[in-house]
Amino acid sequence: MKSSTRPEQIDLLPYMGKWLLLASAVAVLAGSASAFFLFALDWATATRLAHRWLIWLLPLAGFAVGWLYLRFGRQVEAGNNLLIDEIHDPKQVIPLRMAPLVLGGTVVSHLFGASVGREGTAVQMGGALADQLTRLFRLRHEDRRIILMAGISAGFASVFGTPLAGAIFGLEVLAIGRLRYDAILPCMVAAIVADQVGLLWGVHHTHYAVPVVVPIALWPLLAMVIAGAVFGLTGKAFAELTHALGGWMKQRIAYAPLRPLLGGVVVASAAWFLGADRYLGLGIPSIVEAFQQPLAPYDFAAKMAFTVVSLGSGFKGGEVTPLFYIGATLGNALAPLLNMPLPLLAGIGFVAVFAGAANTPIASTLMAMELFGAEIGVYAATACVVSYLFSGHTGIYRSQRIGHAKHRHAPEGIRLGELPAYRKEQARRDTTEQTER
Repeated sequence: MKSSTRPEQIDLLPYMGKWLLLASAVAVLAGSASAFFLFALDWATATRLAHRWLIWLLPLAGFAVGWLYLRFGRQVEAGNNLLIDEIHDPKQVIPLRMAPLVLGGTVVSHLFGASVGREGTAVQMGGALADQLTRLFRLRHEDRRIILMAGISAGFASVFGTPLAGAIFGLEVLAIGRLRYDAILPCMVAAIVADQVGLLWGVHHTHYAVPVVVPIALWPLLAMVIAGAVFGLTGKAFAELTHALGGWMKQRIAYAPLRPLLGGVVVASAAWFLGADRYLGLGIPSIVEAFQQPLAPYDFAAKMAFTVVSLGSGFKGGEVTPLFYIGATLGNALAPLLNMPLPLLAGIGFVAVFAGAANTPIASTLMAMELFGAEIGVYAATACVVSYLFSGHTGIYRSQRIGHAKHRHAPEGIRLGELPAYRKEQARRDTTEQTER
């Protein structure tokens, strides 16, 4: 085989041209979809707040969305996990119906008061729309992997207004301990352009203020280590409880639409009779308050409970914004205990619980710097990395692979969702071998 004598940079030009065009196309689609979604979400939230009685329709709304997915969306019900699986093992183009189904399901969830997020919706829309280019341009499997990653980055960046975090999220979320740098240009372009497309449509993102970042010193760094461990354990608990409830309901309730109906009864009743409306929906006002004043120390646990029931029973949306709420309010509660400024620890918690639950410490650190300023970077990185380690080999995305184990042996390439069964089988084999000896 002859080796080319041309400079490598010459061959790079058509590659860059190809991905600049494809990634920009993905960004326009994903950014526009996210903008429409955010406007719809604002309307749904405002309508629910103006008409509190709507939360009593949450069970019926859950049943309706569950029926639609049972009837038309079985192929796409796995959501983010389907995107991750298709990137690792490409099989077939994701049906376009994923986008309208998750969009409608999420808006309905927020309209009637489910405690869900928005990142899952934006990522799924970005991925589904991006994958339609696979058929249009007849892309190879390797190119399809990259364009799906670009769709994930574009969706994440445009819904949160964090292009750098979005770009790295699309690379980092696929496997623990391993990044795919072959997709860094498409993901970066898609994230940046999608964010700008959203802004052109008139999207406004919430501003969170961390007015003072204390100088780097021994105690603040130790405080970040302690807080990071708590944040990581919290992210681990959130992921495990959500998966456990979802598995339990699937075992006991065979007819899928009945699961969100039951979950809706629980959420609506708790919110109405306990006056717990602050734990419904995205909870953006409460997140903002966490940066401004002391809140009830149990706010993080209450939001976790409402979100676990909502997601575990089958409502559509995402996990990330509830994780921001949980992290910010937990940081708010820890601030006086660790003698740290309240806004600073609320901001660190905002990103660090997400870092542990999603196993994305680099993207989370970049998000902190984009939202709160570059000077928070050292503290955010410390807490996010510690959170990532303390969350163990668990996570909100069960299709996430183990690329390189964190600090305890785990087989490479295995899905997080398959790891408990693997370890159980290994423990059984070890017991059998010891008995035979």
